[in-house]
Amino acid sequence: MIAVDPHKASNTAAVLDPVTKTVIESARFANSADGYGQLASFAARWAQRRWAVEGCRGAGRSLAQRLVADGETVLDVPAKLAARVRVYSRGHGRKTDKDDAVSVGLAALDGTGVLLVARDDALVSLRLLCDRREELTAQRTQAVCRLHRLLAELTLGGMRRELSANKAQALLARIRPAGDVAAVRLQIARDHLADIRALDARIKYLGIQIAALVTFASYNGTAPIDVSSGDQIRHRLSRAGNRRINHALHMMAVTQIRNRGSQGRAYYERKRLEGKTGKESLRCLKRRLSDLVYYQLIADRRGTIKKCGSPTTGRPTPPACTSPTSRHQPARPRPAPRPRPASTPSSRSTGAAASSPASRSSTPAPSCPPTSSTRPKSSAKAPPATHS
Repeated sequence: MIAVDPHKASNTAAVLDPVTKTVIESARFANSADGYGQLASFAARWAQRRWAVEGCRGAGRSLAQRLVADGETVLDVPAKLAARVRVYSRGHGRKTDKDDAVSVGLAALDGTGVLLVARDDALVSLRLLCDRREELTAQRTQAVCRLHRLLAELTLGGMRRELSANKAQALLARIRPAGDVAAVRLQIARDHLADIRALDARIKYLGIQIAALVTFASYNGTAPIDVSSGDQIRHRLSRAGNRRINHALHMMAVTQIRNRGSQGRAYYERKRLEGKTGKESLRCLKRRLSDLVYYQLIADRRGTIKKCGSPTTGRPTPPACTSPTSRHQPARPRPAPRPRPASTPSSRSTGAAASSPASRSSTPAPSCPPTSSTRPKSSAKAPPATHS
């Protein structure tokens, strides 16, 4: 077992016997291309070997990914786990690079909470592209704020907060500087506008690259951790999973809660009425949004949307009649309406007599009552009922 304590400038390796858990040899190498070559030559002395690197998602990511690319078996040891082994080890928990490397190896040999490291080129690429996009977005925000300040000084009455590149360009074209100071301000404002347009183009290009690499992670950290004790049932926030997807779900949930007419706000308030706290209700909403996003991605992959209703596939038209008899018997043909006789004042006043029981019993009623738009209007007085 070759355990490594990684740093920015150096990597300290300690070789442990997996049976006796004793240190065979240790050495320190520079964190550079030459230092990596020396580390590889140092490890080649043991044909059967495994690597244990601390923090393969942090400081040890570069070294771990290089080793995995070379076909080595690498174990990811969390920093907290290595620190716990060091504190409870002999020697009163001395902390040096060598002792840290030995603690990493002992934690890896224990095997609890240790995972294999796999190549994650796509994930690394996404992380780099997202970080770069955030940097460019921050620079664009600064440029917009500076441009807004200059435009407020160049125009009477100030400027609105809503400012776009096209509006700023149209406004700068109408400004005529009244002095040297105004001319300098106008020149700097045009420079800021050029920076904004250049940043917009770069951010758009990064968005295209991210869209080509992005994949959905089902493990997004929205599932809570059970920390119940005795009769008290309680859950704690999970810090695991893909934190970027978790952040996106958090922003979606907060936006839903701010909109009082949204379904998310209604779901949030319903959870509050059930006795949950604000944070617990927010986590419930995040889990619900996580399910919706997952269903949407599955539907997009298949090309159809079944659960939510496809916008391209019309729903079946329900029958106009919902009576129980119409489900088992075919609809009877509706008789043609009789010609409407000339209305008279007397027939208008007595038109309600057409719905008498005798007149209804003389003609069988259809299975579906006619609607108001198709019901024949007859103002003629019904004929008197005949009695045997």
